[in-house]
Amino acid sequence: MHPINRSSIFGWPGAKACERAVDNKRPVNLDLGKFHFPLPAITSILHRISGILIFIGIAFLLYGLDLSLSGEEGFAQVQSILDGFLAKLIVWGILSALAYHLVAGVRHLLMDGGVGESLEGGRLGAKLVVVISVILIVLLGVWVW
Repeated sequence: MHPINRSSIFGWPGAKACERAVDNKRPVNLDLGKFHFPLPAITSILHRISGILIFIGIAFLLYGLDLSLSGEEGFAQVQSILDGFLAKLIVWGILSALAYHLVAGVRHLLMDGGVGESLEGGRLGAKLVVVISVILIVLLGVWVW
């Protein structure tokens, strides 16, 4: 069986050479540990992750709300569950994700409005997101415990 002549398929003689050049430069395996992302990229990725955590956490919060509204026994059960360390840790995690998502979301809204779109503005905005979020997360930890 004869190999297909790709230059005749694509209609120009340089197609085969171009295809060979692309094939030779493709990485076999990307080592993600070698990549170093700038702070604005990290804050953007964390914004997406915090949104996923909030989405998952809402299921637990809605279950607790449903159980607490079922009657006095359910309310007492939720109250006793929320007194435990693991429940407080989960609630603090959900609230932390919410606080970070809120701060990063405000940054994205400001950027949509044209504020902080430059390279320096993006870096400053990312630093502000981290600082404000850490302060809010610590305050939420104090409030939960």
